[in-house]
Amino acid sequence: MPSIWEILDWPGTKWLFLAFGLVMPLASLLTWAERRQSAMMQDRLGPNRANIGPIKLKGILHFIADAVKMIFKEDFIPGNVHKGLFALAPVLALAPVLIAFAIIPFGPTIYPHEFFHHLDPIQVAQFHQHIPMDGEVGNYTDSIRLQIFSIDFGLIFYFAILTLANYGGTIAGWASYNKWALLGGLRSSSQMMSYEVAMGLSLMGAFLLTGALEPGAIVEHGASATFQLDHAMSGSNPLNWLWLWQPLGLVLFVTAAIAETKRAPFDIPEGEPEIIGYFVEYSGIRWGMFFLAEFIEIVFISAVIVTVFFGGWQVPFLDADGFRFGGELQQVGSMMVPTGGMIAPLPHWLVVLMQFGAFGLKVVLLCWFQLMVRWTLPRFRADQLMNLGWKLLLPLALGNVMVTALVRLISLYW
Repeated sequence: MPSIWEILDWPGTKWLFLAFGLVMPLASLLTWAERRQSAMMQDRLGPNRANIGPIKLKGILHFIADAVKMIFKEDFIPGNVHKGLFALAPVLALAPVLIAFAIIPFGPTIYPHEFFHHLDPIQVAQFHQHIPMDGEVGNYTDSIRLQIFSIDFGLIFYFAILTLANYGGTIAGWASYNKWALLGGLRSSSQMMSYEVAMGLSLMGAFLLTGALEPGAIVEHGASATFQLDHAMSGSNPLNWLWLWQPLGLVLFVTAAIAETKRAPFDIPEGEPEIIGYFVEYSGIRWGMFFLAEFIEIVFISAVIVTVFFGGWQVPFLDADGFRFGGELQQVGSMMVPTGGMIAPLPHWLVVLMQFGAFGLKVVLLCWFQLMVRWTLPRFRADQLMNLGWKLLLPLALGNVMVTALVRLISLYW
C-alpha cells in the first residue's frame, strides 16, 4: 500500500492540485478581474450586482453566476454542423493547456521529514547523488517535487502540446458550417503560424545560456549554469535570472505569447466588431470552454514567463537554508551548492511557503499585465498583424539567437 508521501508525490495528485486548486480558481477570478479592471480604466462601475444574500465582495461572485448560467443554458447545436468535430473543438481548445501545465515547476522540492527543521543544502546534494555523509544526517527520503513532469525536452513538449490548442479554433470554424466562423478559424491558424516560429526562437537564447530546455533546471541554476565555477551564481540571485541576460528574448516571447492567446491587440480570429469569431455558433457550456481556455492560457503563459525569465519559485537571496548574502558556490558531486556568506537561517516549512507564494505572486502580476495590455492598446488590422510577426518579430528573434550564440562562444575562450 503506498504511503501518504507517495500519494502526494504521484503526478495525478499534483496535477489535480495544480489544475483545480490553483489554475482554475485563478482563471475564473480573471474573468471578473478583466471586466472590473476595464471598468475602472473606463470610469465605469463594472460587475457589482451578483450576490449571495448581503454578500457581494465587490462583484467577485459574478464568475460563479457566469458558471451557473453557462452550465444550465441550452446547448443549441445548429442542424448543418459536423457534429463530431463541433463537439471535439472545445475539448481541443481546453485540454492541451491543462496538460502543458505538467512541465511547470510551481514550487521547490519538499522534504516532509525535515519540514520543521533547518535544511543543510550540502547534505541534500549528497543525498540525491548517493554520496556518503558525515555527522548528524537528516532524513531526506519521501521528497515531494512540485513539478508534475520533468523531462530534458520540457520546453519543446510545451510547444508540441500547446500547438494542438490552436486546432480547436480552426476545427470549430470549419465544423460550424458558417462563413463567419470559418473566417475566424482561418485567421486563427494563420496567426498561429505567424507567431509560433518567433515564439520558439525567442526561447533559444535561454537554451544557449543555460544549456537546458527543462524548466526546473532553468529555475534552479539560472543563466550562469554553463559558466565557470568562479563566475557561477546561486539560482536565487536576481542577477542570475534570464530577464537580465535575455531582455530582447523576453520582449519577443511576451509579444508572441499574447498573440498566441488571441486577445487584443491580436484578436482578429475573434474580430468582435466584424465576424464574432470561430465560436459564433457555440452556446452554453461549449462556449464557456472556449472562454475558460482563453483565461487558462493567460495563466499558463504567465507561468512560462515567470519560470524562464523571472526565476520561477525563487525568492531573491533565499536559498534552501535561509536568506544568504554573499557567499559562494561549492561543487558537491555534479551539483553546485551555495555556501558561506552572511545567512539568516529559516526552517524548511517557511522557505517552502515563501517560495511557493513568490511563484503565485509573480504569475498574478503577469496576468494583471496581460489584462492591462488588452485594455490599453488598439487592435491590429490583419495585414499589420502579419507584418509584425513575419517582418519584425521573426528577424529580431533570429538576430537574438545569433548574437547570443556569438557572445556565448566568445565567453568560452575569455
